[in-house]
Amino acid sequence: MPEKRSKDKEYVLKSARDLGVKFIRLWFTDILGTLKNVAITIEELEEALEEGVGFDGSAVEGFTRSEESDMIALPDPNTFAILPWRPKENAVARMICDIVKPGGAPFEGDPRYILKKNLRKAAELGYTFYVGPELEHFYFKSAEDPTPLDNGGYFDLTPLDLATDLRRETILAMEELGVGVEFSHHEVAPSQHEIDIRYADAFTMADNLMTYRLVVKEIAVKHGVYASFMPKPLAGQNGSGLHINMSLFKGEKNVFFDKESHGLSKEGKWFLAGLLKHAREFTVVTNQWVNSYKRLIPGFEAPTYVTWALTNRADMIRIPRTKPGKESAFRLELRSPDPACNPYLAFSAILAAGLEGLKSKESLQPAAETNVAALSAEERHRRGIQSLPRDLGEAIAAAENSELLREAFGKHLFSSFIRNKKIEWERYQAAVTDFERKTYLPLL
Repeated sequence: MPEKRSKDKEYVLKSARDLGVKFIRLWFTDILGTLKNVAITIEELEEALEEGVGFDGSAVEGFTRSEESDMIALPDPNTFAILPWRPKENAVARMICDIVKPGGAPFEGDPRYILKKNLRKAAELGYTFYVGPELEHFYFKSAEDPTPLDNGGYFDLTPLDLATDLRRETILAMEELGVGVEFSHHEVAPSQHEIDIRYADAFTMADNLMTYRLVVKEIAVKHGVYASFMPKPLAGQNGSGLHINMSLFKGEKNVFFDKESHGLSKEGKWFLAGLLKHAREFTVVTNQWVNSYKRLIPGFEAPTYVTWALTNRADMIRIPRTKPGKESAFRLELRSPDPACNPYLAFSAILAAGLEGLKSKESLQPAAETNVAALSAEERHRRGIQSLPRDLGEAIAAAENSELLREAFGKHLFSSFIRNKKIEWERYQAAVTDFERKTYLPLL
């Protein structure tokens, strides 16, 4: 399994001087998963490592910025890395920060702290949570002109896949930043691509995903194009998913794997049942934007119902086959999330749901193993098959009274997150869209 990071302050100070670093960007993430930063020079680095850097904490609150509050960004030495797309002379490094209060206590609204808290709960039960995400994104001519760069399809090679060099440069940059990549390829939709990051513990992976999204965009800008993680940018085409492969370990043992049956263990079944039970509640976290629900519709390889299967890729959760003797790779694959979520909160919610199922020994519903969308509503009801939320409003309603999310996120962040989502939903409901103008202006 992956080795944990173990850099210290002295290592960072020495490395920064040896590598000619002049500027350090201190990254942190707001409640919606947007990357923020405060820049300092090498002269301030030692003090920043000891005491952090002060900033206005309302920047963490997303849409609901109302009251200023003093917060401190405290750099994590384990995340020190040189930004490879910046000049080598007077180099620029980055460090990811925890947000703390002036007295040093963790800030309850810091998504990174929330993930730490949930991983501690797993650790108290003896578990380590590992994830391996599959991220999809699009390349367009610009943010204003969403014209695809190619008309390629699944696994297509050049000349259809014009973004091969973009993916190559992105992977090289990720590796320079210490993030391992397994493979990449063209996805189903025109100008859609996938890069899969090597399995890691969930805390490392959340940091890696924030890094990955920035690197993809930076490399795209360098080449004069625009990269987007918007879940459904093109009507009539597949949207972009964030398929999350996950497993629980106790020491070196993958507790999801049953050696006797060469399949899912009883612990794995309980964890899976917890995911299914709480899926409608956590969907507002894994699919947090109005646009997210334009992807979760039938016919575009994205799940629409709360189901699981061994082979069917249309279900919300599947169990990928693993090679004999590779039980450490045995995993569950959650296919509903999209790449525009906040990974710290998404991993927290998913882990909380799975652990709740494990602790309560939740009963697992039968595998679907059929086209659930083709069943009648009566048959789905008879089988107890629920649909995923159809829009952000329904997702908010499913999450608003969730004790699971309230416990996982804490009162402060839970309330702030729900408030953010309600603001977005109200803005969307008040908007007049191109569809409405094109449909109704000529008619009414």
